[in-house]
Parts: sequence; structure tokens; C-alpha cells
Amino acid sequence: MNQVAKEASPLDEVMREYEDRLQKALAMGGPQKMAKRKGRGMLNARERIGMLCDPDTFIESGLFGTSSSNRDDAEKTPADGKIAGFGKINGRETAVSANDFTVMGASSSSTNGRKIAHLKQVACQRGLPLVFLGESSGARMPDHMGARGMGTLLGNDAAQYQRLRETPWVSATLGHSYGSSSWYAVLSDFNVMRKGAILAVSSPLLASLATKEAVEPEDLGGWRMHAEVTGFADMVVDTDEEAIAAVKTFLSYLPSHNNIAPPEVPVPPGSGAEMSHILSLLPASRTQVYDMRRIVRTIVDKDSFFEIKARFGKVVTTGLARLGGRSVGIVANNPLVKGGALDTDACEKITSFLVLCDSFNIPVVMFVDTPGFLIGKDAERRRAPGKIMNFMNALALTTVPKLSVILRKSYGQAYLNMGGGRNSNEVAAWPTAEISFMDPQFGVRIVHGLEPGQPGFDEAFANMNRDSQVWDMAAIYAAQSVIRPEETRSYLIRMLEVYRMRPTNEAGAHLMHAWPTSF
Repeated sequence: MNQVAKEASPLDEVMREYEDRLQKALAMGGPQKMAKRKGRGMLNARERIGMLCDPDTFIESGLFGTSSSNRDDAEKTPADGKIAGFGKINGRETAVSANDFTVMGASSSSTNGRKIAHLKQVACQRGLPLVFLGESSGARMPDHMGARGMGTLLGNDAAQYQRLRETPWVSATLGHSYGSSSWYAVLSDFNVMRKGAILAVSSPLLASLATKEAVEPEDLGGWRMHAEVTGFADMVVDTDEEAIAAVKTFLSYLPSHNNIAPPEVPVPPGSGAEMSHILSLLPASRTQVYDMRRIVRTIVDKDSFFEIKARFGKVVTTGLARLGGRSVGIVANNPLVKGGALDTDACEKITSFLVLCDSFNIPVVMFVDTPGFLIGKDAERRRAPGKIMNFMNALALTTVPKLSVILRKSYGQAYLNMGGGRNSNEVAAWPTAEISFMDPQFGVRIVHGLEPGQPGFDEAFANMNRDSQVWDMAAIYAAQSVIRPEETRSYLIRMLEVYRMRPTNEAGAHLMHAWPTSF
């Protein structure tokens, strides 16, 4: 018996077209470009999203977008070079944008600009963190050239680069990143940079044409430049996988938006186990250097210290950690570098970090051991007075709890910048602390003109060093507590409970919500 062939439905043709367009959109720049990236050890944009988001949670927005300025480019611009959508990261809803360099170098255009604008709007309105996986050649030149191109594509969104810190922004610089990709990197609260990536205003070719001299990509905006000179790289890693892991770890310390407290986690076993030996980490000699990070790691929850800008402004250490399972921001002088004397890079580093903590309701804990600020011609040329006062102003505007622990030296203006003089809610000190206007040896030299070993120096030194012990500070209530070093962890956890932001008032006033992210 002959079977009558089923008559094709017009809807079948529609669905075939859908499937064909879907496969083209998901193919990105095609198999050859995908293979070339894989050979260089780089993930493609969709692989990066797959690694960042929890399985089967990413829902794409604008999958079928293509170039709208030039219809001839529609077939070769799947998703218009920027993949956008929403996915869960460790169970938490997040907005995600990943630049697809295989499609016209992920260059910025009208369509993909609308996609990014939509992501930002949803993230800010709905309280979602926003992640940028950056790699871009910059503006799509044919679309932007001329007055019509500029008027159509640029300047039509006054809030395009506005940061009011409603939600955390995080960026990973994973390849050559120019134009908007670099803008969002420096606008973000955290930017991790993979070695081999470049972050700059424009490409080396354009820079070479403008300066009429050869410009190497690494010199223009390589990881060393941004980790050690500009501070734009908060962390440097070797691979895409490590960068994505850093993004996830950073977000784990922050709330989804600025009106709630950061998440709490169980305290890892072994936390505080080395506290009984912590005093052995502090040298007996007041002039001997040591690595403050060892003390920090001993005090905070086990393996919770996440250092930020480790290669920049190294006289101070900043990072996120947990105490008793709750997120805290750590600001610690590090005598291992320049004796812990604060320079202008350190001022910028601390100021930026205070803004981050205050914006997202993270209490600040300061560990103090500094002889003051670095002074001299170079410091003045680098605008030291302005940087010091920016730091001081940020500290004064910080409305989350601030706790300071003075371990050893706290001299001069740095005493105030590191929380003294009621610039922290509570100041505690170890019995080893000493507080004065400056190092007593320098004071003798300035006031009496005497050098160590000269007649009268010892007597003048003793007089200059008078009333600089911790007991003199405690006697006038300039230090609220003098604690045993081994009690530091329990003291901080208990005091953070006292100052805990209550359920009806989990957020600070966010007085620095519009403070520049890069300055």
C-alpha cells in the first residue's frame, strides 16, 4: 500500500530557517578562526561564558543581532561580535558580556552597543553584578567615520560610561583590548588581566601613526605596565581559566547590589590556628622589615585573603578576606617594601579600595605599621599633597565600619590616614605600638642637629621618644583597646559584631558612589 507523502507545511520552512540562522549565529567567526584561537591556547567567547556561568543557566540576549550600518556585513557578523545575556555564577544571577574577537575583532557598532546598554540597564535596575569579558579591536571604523557615523553611533547615550556603583562591575582583559573594551576595564571595580593581553586607548598601529615611531604592544599596554605602573590591572594571571576563576572569587566577597550586605560563608576549619604564634612574625627590632601579608593571613579566615593590586603601590597591601565568615576589606602597611612608608601610588591604591568597600557594604580593617609618607622632590612632582588628601577625604567619607590595629609604628599624618584620631570607629593597638609625629631619630637631627653617636644624642633621643608608647595613647583614650597580639582575630570578629550593619540598615550611605574608578 502506497503511503502518501506528508505535505510540507509552511511552518516547517519557517522552522528550518530558524535552525539555519541559529547555527550561523552560534558558529561565530567560523571553524578556521576557532581553530586558530585554540592553537594559541585561548578560549573563544562562548567557551568563556560556559566556564563563567553555572551549567545551563546562560540565556542570551541579542543572539540574532548583526551589523545594521552595513547590510553587506550582516552575514558575516553573527551576534554582531558581542555575546550578551544573563547567567548564574555560583547560583547568583549576573549580567554577562563577552566580546567575540572572531567577528570583526569584536569591534563596537550600533547593534552591539544597544546590547551592552540593555545589559547595563537591567543590571542596575534589577541589582545584578555585571561582568565584561574583554577583547576588542575598538570602534568599527567604516561605521564610525564621518559626521553621520559619529552622530549615529557615539554620543547618543549620555550615561554610557556612568558609574554610580549600584552593582559590582567586573572585567577580565583577555586579549588585545582597545576602545570600549578598555573603557569598561578601567570603569570596573575589579579587572583581571591575562598575560599577553593588551589594554590601551587604541592599537599599536594607530599609536605608531600618531607618534611617528614604532610602538610595541607590550610597551603600549601590556600586563607589566598596568600591574606595576598604572594600577589598572588588579590581578595578573597566565590563562583564561585563571582569569575567570578570579572573577568568580572576587564576586563571592561582594553583594549583588549596594543595598544589601555581602554573603556570609561557613568558617573554614583551621582558621586562627596559628594565632598563638603571631607575635613571632613581628621582628624584635623596630627597624627590621617583615612581610605584613603573613600576619594578615594568620588573622583572617583560612585561605580567604584575596589580594588586589599586589604589584602596584607595594608599600601597602589591599585585599578582600573574611573574618568569622563575613567579608572584610584589608588595608595593611607592608614594611617589607620601603619600610612601609606610604607613597602616591599607595594613596591611590588605598583610596580606590576604600571606595570599593564603602560602595558595597564591606567593613574595613586596617593594620598599621608605617613611618609616614615618602617625601622629597619626586613625591611633590607626583602630587603627593593632593593624593594624601584624596585618601584622607575618602576615609572620612567611608560609612562602613572601620577598625584599625596598630602593630608597630604610626607616625605623622599617616597616623590619621591609617585610622588614628577617630578616623576609625575603633583603634586597637598591640603593646609593641609606638605613636609620634615622626621617627625620634629624625626629630633629634632636625631639632638638635645631632647624629647618632654624637655627645648629647642619647639624652635628646630619650626626651624626643617620651610619651610615644601605647600606654600613653591608651591613657587619653586615643586607643580604645590595647590587646594581646594572639587575641587580634577574636577581637576583630567580636568588634565587627558590635558594628555589624543590621538587617534594617545593611547598607552604608555610599557617599562615594560616583567617585572616579581610575584617577
